[in-house]
Parts: sequence; C-alpha cells; structure tokens
Amino acid sequence: MKTLCLSPRDPGFVQNPYAVYARARADGPVLFWQDYGMLAAFDAATVHALLRDRRLGREVPSDQRQPTPAHMADFYALETHSMLELEPPSHTRLRGLVLRAFTSRRIAGLAPEIEKIAAELLARFPRDPFDLIPAFCTQLPVRIIARLLGVPENMWPDLLRWSNDMVAVYQVGRSRVTEDAANAAAAEFTTFLQGYVEHRRHDPRDDLITQLIMAEKNGQKLSTDELIGTCVLLLNAGHEATVQALGNGVACLLSNHTPLAALAADAVNATVEEILRYDPPLHVFERYAYEDIDLGDATLKRGDKIALVLGAAGRDPAVYDHPDRFDPARPASAHAAFGGGLHFCVGAPLARLEMQIALRALFDHAPTLRLVGKPRFADAYHFHRFERLIVQV
Repeated sequence: MKTLCLSPRDPGFVQNPYAVYARARADGPVLFWQDYGMLAAFDAATVHALLRDRRLGREVPSDQRQPTPAHMADFYALETHSMLELEPPSHTRLRGLVLRAFTSRRIAGLAPEIEKIAAELLARFPRDPFDLIPAFCTQLPVRIIARLLGVPENMWPDLLRWSNDMVAVYQVGRSRVTEDAANAAAAEFTTFLQGYVEHRRHDPRDDLITQLIMAEKNGQKLSTDELIGTCVLLLNAGHEATVQALGNGVACLLSNHTPLAALAADAVNATVEEILRYDPPLHVFERYAYEDIDLGDATLKRGDKIALVLGAAGRDPAVYDHPDRFDPARPASAHAAFGGGLHFCVGAPLARLEMQIALRALFDHAPTLRLVGKPRFADAYHFHRFERLIVQV
C-alpha cells in the first residue's frame, strides 16, 4: 500500500485537487493519506461500495468515545441527536420520522418561493463588478431554509452566522477559536429553537417545524432534542452545500463558455448533475469500520476511519469518458456528490430544485454575465468553494 503525503492546505492542491486525485487513483486507488492519518479511497467503485457497506458507519465506535470537552458541550449536544452521526436503529427511526415531514410534495411546493426570492435578488444586482456569493448564492438557500422551517425570514443573517460558525469545525485547520465560535453558535441556535418549538406546539402552522412535531411512526415521535438537532442539520447540511454548489456551478458554466441552451427546461436537470459530478461542494466524507475490511492492497481495521473522496470519484475515467471535461450533455450516470446508502443526503431533492431554478433565473436575467478575474478556491477542505466570485452583468 502506498502513502499520499500532501497537506489538504497545500496552495496548489486547494486550487486544483483533481490532478492529485488522478495520481492517487493510479497509485491506489486506496492509499494511506498521511496528513489525515487514515486510509483514503479515490476511485468511484470503492467509494460507491463503501458508502453502501453496512460494515462501516458514521457513529463513533463505543470503545473510542471520549468525554465531551467542556468548551464544546453545546455543539456536541446537537451532534448527539443528529441523524448524520447515528446508525441503525436510531438512524432508521429518526430518518423515517423526518421523511414523513420533509416530503417530495413539500419540497416541490417551494418552487414558487425559490423563483420569487431569486427574482428579488436578481433585481438588486449592480452594474459594477460584485461578489455573486453573498449577493445571490448565499441568500437564496438560507432564506428558503428559513421559510421551510417556518422561522422569521428576517432571521436569515443569524441563521447564516450560526451555520458558518458550526460548519467551520469540519474544515482542516480547526483551532480553539473555531471550536469556541461553533459552540457559541450551537448554544444560541439551540436556545432560539427551544423557545420556537414550544411556541409551535401551541400555535401550529404549515411549516416543517410543525410537521416534525406532528410526525409519528409506530407510535414514536421526535423528542425536542431530536427535533432541534434535525433543524440544525437541515440548515447546516442543506444550506452550506447549496451555496457552494451554486458558486461552483456558475464559475463552471462561465469558464467553460457553456451555451445557454444547457439551462433550457429540458436540459437544466442534466446540467446540474454534471456540475455536481464535475466540481462538487463536498470532497470528503468519513466512515468508521465496524469490522476488518479487505480493500485489496490495504486492510481497513476495525475502529479505523477511512476518507471517501467524493470529489475524486466524480472524475474517475473508469466511469466517465474524458472526466476532466465539463459536458452538460453527458449521459446520466450516478455520482457521489450527495453521498450514498443510509446517509444519502435527505436534502438532495431541495438542493437540486434550488440549483435548477436559480441557475436558469440567473442566466435568464443576465445572459451576458462574465467572470471578472480568475476566482480562487478557499482554504476550506474538505469543502470545495470559492473565496469570492466576482462577476459583472
């Protein structure tokens, strides 16, 4: 088994991880990534297989659980009730209850709201060069999440700040400052939701929080802690990924001189899937092994973690012809941008809908939109997003 010695903060890697992924697939495709201290899978076959392998999971093995650091107590109180960090049977019960509220009908019903918010944001575009990330990519999904949950929409700056501070702990370079900010955000968000959920118990509305309160399966309901953890997960996972996917998508379309026909009603779905394959917002998802697993030249030992490199799987030439070429007309093929198996992203249908509507609306409004300078990716691995995206109408 070979070793990959490269910091995910290396400037060259930050700007173009795909060249490293190609070498890693050729050398491995499973390597020991020294800077992560764990095995890493870079090919599509292994990544897709392990995403669905029940011998692995997200939940920390019982013999590896450590006391929660006092300064992170509020943050990990939320993590304890997050279905993203749980395995069956707890995960099965939580996900089943959430899906009873987070229905395809409710998601489809958000289309007019997405169109309305997009139109409001587009109408404010300046004529001079501006950063599209805060002006459009960020606001649209966070305001939709606010409407979906049923919290006051004018709270979106707070939701955004809480989400950014909490999600930062998953990036390389995590520090005590990062952890303190994440814990403070978790405490503030939890305090708000505790009061808001109690209010909704006595004043139900047509929103997701009310539906989560009412959701029941086999006589079981979500506890208040589980409901709060679910709301926070929907904000953090749903909003952050969509912001990054929109920014990556716009840059991809512009830098590849993609014809507007790729965003027509009969083509936009395929274009969005190609964006997610070509430059996904999340590049690594980790799993614990619950027993020894043979991976060819490597053995994943019980209790060890493995990094599933989603970004590399999407560029695997064994699956995709000319994988480094952006091709909106590419025949449909499964990608791993939303994960897979038990932990397939519950918000994937909403993210897809937001991207389809937002990208069409953006280029309908500004068909001659252009990049101003070459955008740079942020030092935020295992996320893959731009520092800023300066454009001009």
